[in-house]
Amino acid sequence: MTDGWDWRRGGETPAPASPPGAGVPPAGPPTTPGSDTAPTAAVGASPWWSDALGDPWRDPAAPAAVVVPGVVAVGTEPEPVTDPDAPGRPTLRHLLLIPVITALLAGTLGGALGYAFAVRGGAAGTVLGAPAVDPPALAQRKPESLAGVAERVLPSVVTVRVSSLGGISEGSGFIASADGHVITNDHVVAGGSGKASVIFNDGTAAPATVVGQDPESDIAVIKVNRTGLRPVEFGDSEALAVGDPVLAVGSPLSLANTVTAGIVSALDRTMQAGEPGGPVRYYAAIQTDAAVNHGNSGGPLVDGAGRVVGVNSTIKSLVADGQEAGNIGLAFAIPINQAKRVTQDIIGTGKARRTVIGAQVGGPGAGANGGVRLAAVEPSGPAAGAGLKVGDVILKLNGRPMTEPTDLIALVRKFAPGSVVTVEFRRGAARQNTSVTLAADAK
Repeated sequence: MTDGWDWRRGGETPAPASPPGAGVPPAGPPTTPGSDTAPTAAVGASPWWSDALGDPWRDPAAPAAVVVPGVVAVGTEPEPVTDPDAPGRPTLRHLLLIPVITALLAGTLGGALGYAFAVRGGAAGTVLGAPAVDPPALAQRKPESLAGVAERVLPSVVTVRVSSLGGISEGSGFIASADGHVITNDHVVAGGSGKASVIFNDGTAAPATVVGQDPESDIAVIKVNRTGLRPVEFGDSEALAVGDPVLAVGSPLSLANTVTAGIVSALDRTMQAGEPGGPVRYYAAIQTDAAVNHGNSGGPLVDGAGRVVGVNSTIKSLVADGQEAGNIGLAFAIPINQAKRVTQDIIGTGKARRTVIGAQVGGPGAGANGGVRLAAVEPSGPAAGAGLKVGDVILKLNGRPMTEPTDLIALVRKFAPGSVVTVEFRRGAARQNTSVTLAADAK
């Protein structure tokens, strides 16, 4: 313990300690007792802790280390280091980018609001189209729609090509059985070599052979050797009514997979057709206004359910003989009940049976009531068995009026052999009725 005096020198005042290093000026002069002025520190004096060694209250035995910062020479200062994570002052680019983005956002929002208000207020430009609504039922192509019917029938319709001395005859046809039988018109394959080719709905082709023909009914059957075929569905031509919708499908003017629509315009329309020098064809046709042209021959006429009810065969035209005819809305098809029966005969026996009444007609009946007069009656034929005689005038057959001799021939051939029909006739002034069982021709 000490009283503050240096015990080593006994009362002497120790000299002020100088800090390590040169260049530190000495302390100022001591003050005089009783002076009015306080001592002033010399300029450039060292910090107070630089006099720690001269502290009178310091323990002289305690170690001491005093560090005095050195003088840094000019031009040797260390390079300043910036903290990358420290927030810095925004640059000019940042200051300009903020208002630009703000202006863009404000403009976009303002434009959208302005357009919405303008549309609501009717000030916008012309708006094209009506608001979206559910499509009508017809546009949904239900199976019973015309588009749905066409989609089902088209895979079963083919184009038929036959080579002959006069060139290539082209028409239409449809698949009647899964084993490859195709129904077409006789006049499509007539004059050919018995060989044909069939082009299917998907564009593929296959050779075909003629199974048989019936010139008088204008039906022919050809066969193609191909598996996986899809036959048509047959309808009932006797169930048709005038006004029923129908579709004609085929290859008119070589335009394959063509579908046209129309209605049944008339039933049991007598058709007498044939080429010069060839057989005369009689049939009670289905008349339709569906567009039918050259190349449609042999194609199917289908009802609203997609069932085949006829075989498109002929058209009426205003052009002279030998000129190219076109559609004028008068097309005729062979009833499918007749065509189906003839097809079955051809496939089974190679030829078709012809239905007859056992009488010959000699001309129209006299009088306002019309009818056709019987010119000859076979003794053992169906007419004779029903009591009909020469000179009787046939007025109606199954309720169908007779006005021309061809009417009776065509209508009789519509029915299958063995069918029973009612006949209304006039003998003299009396009207009578009888039933006739039709038969097949002996030849």
